[in-house]
Amino acid sequence: QVQLVESGGGSVETGGSLRLSCAASTNTFNYDCMVWFRQAPGKEREAIAQVSPRGYKRYAESVKGRFTVSRDNAKNTLYLQMNSLKSEDTATYYCASDRACLFSPARVQAWGRGTQVTVSS
Repeated sequence: QVQLVESGGGSVETGGSLRLSCAASTNTFNYDCMVWFRQAPGKEREAIAQVSPRGYKRYAESVKGRFTVSRDNAKNTLYLQMNSLKSEDTATYYCASDRACLFSPARVQAWGRGTQVTVSS
C-alpha cells in the first residue's frame, strides 16, 4: 500500500517562499509520475505541478515561473519549491502518484493527507 506524507506547509507573507516535501513509502516511486495538487475552499482540486519518472515537468499556468517541482528517486521524495507566493496560492496542497501521468485527479493511485499553505498580505 502506497503512503504519501506531505510536510513543509505553513503561513507566509505575500512574496515569500515555502518548500513542500512528500515522502513516499512505495517500491514503485521510480515508475510513477508524481503530482502536486491543491484545493482551495469551495474550489475543485487542481493539478499544479507534475514530474515524470524521467524528470519531465509540467506546470499549471497559474504557478509557472514561480513553482519548481523536483524528485529524488533515491530518497522516494517529491518536492515543490514555491516562490513569489500570492494570496491566491492559499490552499491545501496534496501530493499524489499517477502511473498514467494525466495531470488530473482522474486516475491518481494514491493521495497524501495534505498540508496547508496560507499566504497573507
